[in-house]
Amino acid sequence: MESHFVQVLPPPSALSGQTQEQALRAVAEKLEATFLSEMLKSAGLGKTPEGFGGGSGEDQFSSFLREEHANAVAARGGIGLAESLFNALKGDAHG
Repeated sequence: MESHFVQVLPPPSALSGQTQEQALRAVAEKLEATFLSEMLKSAGLGKTPEGFGGGSGEDQFSSFLREEHANAVAARGGIGLAESLFNALKGDAHG
C-alpha cells in the first residue's frame, strides 16, 4: 500500500519574513493541494491509456503533473478546504 506523508509545519528557518498567518495559510494550501492530488489520482488523472502512452517513464512522472495540477487548483481558491483548514489552524473555526 502506497502512503504519502507531508511535512505539515515548515521548519523555523523557512518562516523568515513571514507572519504566522502567512505561514498557516501556506500550510493549509499545501494540505489542500495534497488532498486534491490524491483525489485526482483516484479519478485517474495521469493514468496512461491502454495501448498508447510513454511507457514506464510516463507512469513515473505522471505524479509530478498531478501534483502541479493540484497546486494550481489550490492556489486559485481550490474547493474551500484550505480556508477551513486555515481557520482551524489559527483557532477561529467559525470563520
